[in-house]
Amino acid sequence: MSAGVASRAVIAPESPYQASVGELLRRSDAYSRSLYPPAASYLIDADQLARPNVRFLVARIDGNAVGCGAVVLGADGEGELKRIFVADEARGQRLGARLVEALEALARAEDVRLLRLETGPYSLPALALYRRLGYRECAAFGDYPDDPLSVFMEKNLV
Repeated sequence: MSAGVASRAVIAPESPYQASVGELLRRSDAYSRSLYPPAASYLIDADQLARPNVRFLVARIDGNAVGCGAVVLGADGEGELKRIFVADEARGQRLGARLVEALEALARAEDVRLLRLETGPYSLPALALYRRLGYRECAAFGDYPDDPLSVFMEKNLV
């Protein structure tokens, strides 16, 4: 896939219950399982992605679902990025950055001031992406345990 094709990607809110999106989520699950044990995986499922406090985006190229991500809106101006994933065939084309930037825009529109995320230490491309976009490591937050297989990051949106 060329950079020109990826630049034509359409990123939009979609239902997580579509078959093509379900396949993308299964691929995300498999990727996570290849890196981390189940106890260190904090993926949310389609039912959680469909909740009223979640904004879920899908990236499509030529109609094919090749990426996704969500922001979970919390209390007091905080939000959490979840399910950021780009399929193998679309990686290296800035699609992950475009997804995160679109989610940040949605979060700002919902008056989110602080955006957080949890990822793992073996997710090197994701860590590089988040750092490049201004996310900095922070302490565990919410219900997450302080775990060596978790890296917590945050970014002020104001």
